[in-house]
Amino acid sequence: MTDHVFSSGRITARVAGQGAELQSLADGAGQERLWSGLPAWPRRSPVLFPIVGRLPDDTAWIDGRPYHITQHGFARDRAFTWQERRADGCTLVLTDDADTRTIFPFRFVLTLDYQAEGDTLHVRYRLHNPDPTRPLPASLGAHPAFVWPQRPGTAKQDHVLTFERPEPAPIRRIASGLLQPTSFPTPIVGRTLALSDDLFIDDAIIMDDPASHSVSFHAPDGTGVTLAWEGFRELGLWTKPGADFLCIEPWHGFSTPQGFSGEFTNKPGLLHIGPGEEWYGSWSVTVDPKSAPA
Repeated sequence: MTDHVFSSGRITARVAGQGAELQSLADGAGQERLWSGLPAWPRRSPVLFPIVGRLPDDTAWIDGRPYHITQHGFARDRAFTWQERRADGCTLVLTDDADTRTIFPFRFVLTLDYQAEGDTLHVRYRLHNPDPTRPLPASLGAHPAFVWPQRPGTAKQDHVLTFERPEPAPIRRIASGLLQPTSFPTPIVGRTLALSDDLFIDDAIIMDDPASHSVSFHAPDGTGVTLAWEGFRELGLWTKPGADFLCIEPWHGFSTPQGFSGEFTNKPGLLHIGPGEEWYGSWSVTVDPKSAPA
């Protein structure tokens, strides 16, 4: 079985072994909240590892040698091993092997655990460095795409993001896949971001170090979801203008800054996990219980 379906009795989710990717998240009325992977963007909720974003020429220089790592890394295209399948969740593992070491010459064990609890789906990450002598430099990120509009028949521009706290800090942008050196005034007013496709004409909105650890994505009638995260430092927001999805992406890491060159281990934004050590992060999405059609 390549997929696993599980439920809390209030939400139902489906996860694929390929990429450990969340494929579906439906509320108690059966309304789908996750993007369905249509041609505008064929993914749904990829796992970003061992990089977030891009490298110059898709190349990492490690110990003086070039390694080809494409955008967002290789985990999203690898088959994970099922460690556990449960009625309310599942656990999957990806471990380095001879193939990954030709792309990324480090040892790692990446574990994802999904659990449905009430109206909330929890997604937990454990990144372990089993190498007894060498640190593990890597980035890790989530990329869930939610249907936009959340309520069928509602205009996209009537949706808002409401952050846990005011977010006055400037945002960052990328150009040609790399992080621009300048920052830009935030479009967030207080705690609220009024959504429109125009926000994403210049690609993703990147928040370096948001004050918030949660954000709600809602239509005017309250239909929506709330995403919360721990352990991740950055937050990305993205869509393809004209497509009916919005990605809300907790990251630890970001695209390579323009002008950066040199060893991958010196790339800004990386985790550096010591020999035998591990890193934990998580995000959760809560489906608003008031959102089911009457």
